[in-house]
Amino acid sequence: MAGEAFRSIGMGPIAEAEPISEEKLDAYAVSGRSWVATDELDQPVGYVIVDVVDKNAHVEQISVLPGFQGQGLGRELLDAVRLWAVESGRAAITLTTFTHVPWNRPLYEHLGFVVMSEEELGPELQAVQEHETQLGLDPTTRVCMRTTTSVSLIERA
Repeated sequence: MAGEAFRSIGMGPIAEAEPISEEKLDAYAVSGRSWVATDELDQPVGYVIVDVVDKNAHVEQISVLPGFQGQGLGRELLDAVRLWAVESGRAAITLTTFTHVPWNRPLYEHLGFVVMSEEELGPELQAVQEHETQLGLDPTTRVCMRTTTSVSLIERA
C-alpha cells in the first residue's frame, strides 16, 4: 500500500486509512478525471484523481506504490493533470498536503507549487480544508498549494 511510508514517520492512522473505493475510482475514470501509472507488465503502480475546486483542477489524491517512488511517476501523473487542466480551461492546479512530510510539501514546492495564503483560498477550497479537519486531519499540519498550468511539471523538475 502506498500509504505505508507514513507509518515510518509516526503517522500510522494515515497509513491505515482505507483506500478510495473501486466505485469512486470508476466514477473518476468515467468522468475523465483520473490517470494511472503502470509498470513494464502494464500493472497499475500509481494513480491520481482530480476534482474541480474553485474552477481549478484539484488533486484529490495521488499515490504511487513505495517500490516505484522516486522514478518520476508522480511527476508524470501531475503533468497529465496539467494537460487536462489546460484542455479544460483551468488556470491552476491546487492540492492540500502535509507541511512536515518530506515527500509532500517539499516535493510539490520543487515542482513549482506554492503555499496559498488564507486570503487566496476560494470558498470551495476552504470547504475542502474543513472536510479534512472533520476527517481528523490536524489543520496546523496541512497547507493548500497552487501552481499554474502554463509550464509542464516535468520541465520544472
